[in-house]
Amino acid sequence: MRESLWIVDAFAHETLLFAGVGLLLGGIDDLLIDLVYIVRRILYGRRPRLTLATLEPPHTVGRIAVFVAAWDEVAVIGGMLSAAVERYEHDDYRIYVGLYPNDRATIDAAAAVAERDPRIRLVIGPRDGPTTKADCLNTLWKALRRDDARDDARTKAIVLHDAEDVVHAQELRVFDSLIDRYEVVQLPVLPLVNHGSRLVSGHYADEFAESHAKQIIVRTALGAGMPLAGTGCAIAPEVLAMIAQARGGEPFDATSLTEDYELGLRLAELGARGIFARVATDEAGGVVAVRAYFPGTITTSVRQKTRWMTGIALAGWDRTGWASPRAFADHWMRMRDRRAPLAVVVLAVAYVSIPAWATALLLHWQIGAAMPYPAPHPIAFVLLVANAALLVWRLAMRMIFTARSYGLREALWSLPRFLVGNLVSLIAAPRAVIVYIGMLRGAAPVWDKTRHEFPAGPADTDTLPSSPPQSIAAAG
Repeated sequence: MRESLWIVDAFAHETLLFAGVGLLLGGIDDLLIDLVYIVRRILYGRRPRLTLATLEPPHTVGRIAVFVAAWDEVAVIGGMLSAAVERYEHDDYRIYVGLYPNDRATIDAAAAVAERDPRIRLVIGPRDGPTTKADCLNTLWKALRRDDARDDARTKAIVLHDAEDVVHAQELRVFDSLIDRYEVVQLPVLPLVNHGSRLVSGHYADEFAESHAKQIIVRTALGAGMPLAGTGCAIAPEVLAMIAQARGGEPFDATSLTEDYELGLRLAELGARGIFARVATDEAGGVVAVRAYFPGTITTSVRQKTRWMTGIALAGWDRTGWASPRAFADHWMRMRDRRAPLAVVVLAVAYVSIPAWATALLLHWQIGAAMPYPAPHPIAFVLLVANAALLVWRLAMRMIFTARSYGLREALWSLPRFLVGNLVSLIAAPRAVIVYIGMLRGAAPVWDKTRHEFPAGPADTDTLPSSPPQSIAAAG
């Protein structure tokens, strides 16, 4: 019994120590981001906000092309296109929809809207789907180049959107203005909370509220490359043409699972000027942003997080490398991007250490005074206090940023959703490793989509709908 108890004690001690050190390092990393953000707010917080009222009129003319890649999107593509042409307040734009010849249902749904509006251009690729989103975007790029050459026209900006996006009426106006001064413009992405799946879908709202109101601002302020969100972003065609020329005619890497993330870093390496544009619509705090429903079940969320983790944290290490040793900020941000698998290991050990520690205490209590529980090491106590303080700080920051974008009620929901996010990551991490090993062995990347949803009725892009969506795509 004593030997078995010694093993339990040792296991509890070592797992607590490993988890404590790992959580401390991750907590300090996050704290540094918070401190940079707070200092920046103190120094520059009184600068006038960029608003629709203060937005400069565009200095150059040209059409804006909106790219929408669609595979198995029959339930959302019609609603998305109809909403886009009804909302957009711009005089010169065209929506290019990328389709696959073996996806007749999506083609028919998109064609039904295109018949009513000539600004929608359907482009059916040469290969059956699914390939990758980047491959579909390359098909749209080639179609745009042919159209510009035929019409002797100039495309001013290329905007990327997903098939489930709820676009903002003023976003093309923002892009039209800012693309005169920047080659890359990214709008905030604010996920819609599906009230029928508040815990799972809502944890995306919490993560993006913090990421697109703090982390990406710190990233750009430090001079690090700005990864694109893959939606709600505008790119100058000239810089895409530079990448296309280097890649044999295609600007988007068709072998990538996270082409948006890699494209943002590649554009930064080329010296493209980028801006994260948080443009206020009014004094009440509304912003020009992209809204969309994210996965609402654990299964679909795990699939999406698996793709993100594989493409950014694992394959991204091989594909994008590291910045110059002198570019400390970029190096630091890429390290943060790739820490997810290690963070999940630390988190898993932390969850294991809690029942191990409780079991050790219970066994010592049963034995009694004959073998009391050993006094905790002072270092262990310091780690416990420090990590508890960092956790409280982390949760407080999450609540503050969620409240800023979604209100107090969703901020309170962000506390249990923090645990849901951890659970999704714990399940996704080993799946990401398996997918990555398959890629190393030569497996072709596939567009592993999750099912998408679109609001069944009109939804104001500055407010959250009060009811869950009714149309659901079984995109498998």
